[in-house]
Amino acid sequence: MVDVIEKKRNGGVLSKEEITFFVNGYTNETIPDYQASAFLMAIYFKGMTAEEQGHLTMAMVESGDQIDLSAIEGIKVDKHSTGGVGDTTTLILVPLVAACGVPVAKMSGRGLGHTGGTLDKLEAIDGFHIELTEGQFVKQVNDLKLAVIGQSGNLTPADKKLYSLRDVTATVDSIPLIASSIMSKKIAAGANAIVLDVKTGEGAFMKTEADAKALAESMVAIGKQVGRQTMAVLSDMSQPLGYAIGNSLEVIEAIETLKGNGPEDLTELCLVLGSKMIVAGGKADSVDEARDMLKAVIADGSALELFGKLIAAQGGDASIIHDTSSLPTAKYQIEVPALESGYVTKVEADDIGIAAMLLGAGRATKEDEIDLAVGIVLRKKIGDAVQKGEPLAIIHANTENVERSASLIQQHMVIGQQVVESPRLIGAMITG
Repeated sequence: MVDVIEKKRNGGVLSKEEITFFVNGYTNETIPDYQASAFLMAIYFKGMTAEEQGHLTMAMVESGDQIDLSAIEGIKVDKHSTGGVGDTTTLILVPLVAACGVPVAKMSGRGLGHTGGTLDKLEAIDGFHIELTEGQFVKQVNDLKLAVIGQSGNLTPADKKLYSLRDVTATVDSIPLIASSIMSKKIAAGANAIVLDVKTGEGAFMKTEADAKALAESMVAIGKQVGRQTMAVLSDMSQPLGYAIGNSLEVIEAIETLKGNGPEDLTELCLVLGSKMIVAGGKADSVDEARDMLKAVIADGSALELFGKLIAAQGGDASIIHDTSSLPTAKYQIEVPALESGYVTKVEADDIGIAAMLLGAGRATKEDEIDLAVGIVLRKKIGDAVQKGEPLAIIHANTENVERSASLIQQHMVIGQQVVESPRLIGAMITG
């Protein structure tokens, strides 16, 4: 292991055998943390070639279970978002794309941070269960074209161990390590094609467009090397996506979007990502054709009805697609007034997300319980005019003591006297 560390420290290119030796040794604990830490820091400073990243990805894939989706008919397309505030896209995209005939066998996670992950949002629906056997999962996707379940406990154990170490050695924000971590989970989950939504801006992991583009290019290159059709879209997260932040609130917003009444930015991102998924799934020859298909399944209600079938198949109350009143509801709805008149010039997504987490919408640690009812619904976005005393947002809370969250919203929804344009939602597209 000393030789492998030294080679990477000096800028050398590691072989597949050297990388596999490290991943296997660290997973089975024959390589200690102190050597793994030195190796990760060497990668942080010296980087990795696309080929090295591909080898690292596949070594992590092969460290645990791999899901075999070959029994599912058609090209299986997965989507991954690098996360953000109010990122409700999975709830909308899964039924939207499936309604166009592309099978979506989705494995999702829970969220640490501002709000819950996709699984937490779905569990806001009474009775919805996220555990299916592999046989049930395959059958449901063949029957309905869609299923959303929790990730297997033994997918990519090497990645889980390495991520924990990266977290305490200041090596989290290394593009080769981020790219191989994300792609290992997607590849182990068995999809034929992967569409990546790479966020950029204040509320994203990658704050600058240049860093987001570099991450997207790395992931697309890994996909190409290991034989998975992979494409990436850069999207803005300098302000929250849509208006709702919080689990039950985001389910309501997803349903409204499937009815054609959703926020403009959330709808547009789903149309962009969904059209890429449909082309990757072989159901359309161009993104324009695919976009028309997506609009059609919104207009005729078939995407919404399929969301209801997904909920019913996994034990949930499907009536919510027509009446959301049975979803968890917070005891208090409290307006957060603007302190001055002008125009909204910034909605700093990270801080608005923290305001939601303080209400109980997210987790600071894995052990934290989420309050599925609470959250924030924005009333203003960047570029909107606002009058003093007019609500910037509505806090949904189960306590009247919301001063910290309200203060954060007032502080980080910045009001100026000059009109500013809303940020560009869709950036570069990387197809490899």
